[in-house]
Amino acid sequence: MFSRWVLAASVASLVACSGGNQYADLDAFVAEKRAAPSGQITPIPALKAYRAFSYTASGLRAPFNRPVDVKEIARLEATSNIKPDLKREKEFLEQFSLDSMTVVGTVRLDGVLWALVKDPDGGVHRVRKNNYLGRNYGKIIDVAENYLTVVEIVSTGGDGWVERPRSLELKVRK
Repeated sequence: MFSRWVLAASVASLVACSGGNQYADLDAFVAEKRAAPSGQITPIPALKAYRAFSYTASGLRAPFNRPVDVKEIARLEATSNIKPDLKREKEFLEQFSLDSMTVVGTVRLDGVLWALVKDPDGGVHRVRKNNYLGRNYGKIIDVAENYLTVVEIVSTGGDGWVERPRSLELKVRK
């Protein structure tokens, strides 16, 4: 008996809610807009091909460094016995410029402090004192917790060579 009352109440509420076309004005508006001619869409303009900039001045002297004094170089050449060991087998990191490498960490193994150096290709390499890196015969002379010190042997342009100390600092992400 109760279920009949529930059924009758549900049918009555459905019939009461379905009365009349309440959306006649909305249906007319939509039909009018669909019947109207559509506008023209302008085509997307063709994009000009992007040409990457090639920076070729990386090997030149930095504009904020002092110019090299030719007389000083001649004096250093005359008194210097510095020469790179050209018979030594090159290490892997000597194929990259020193500026393109970064120190990303240090590790102490068996009492020896190793620096972790990231090359431009994304590889991370372990280096320690007396290893070589960089294109200018750079020899690592000191490895510390947050930097490593390298002495490069650079040609003076003549027959001489000079030592140039450099350092690579640990890159810390913030």
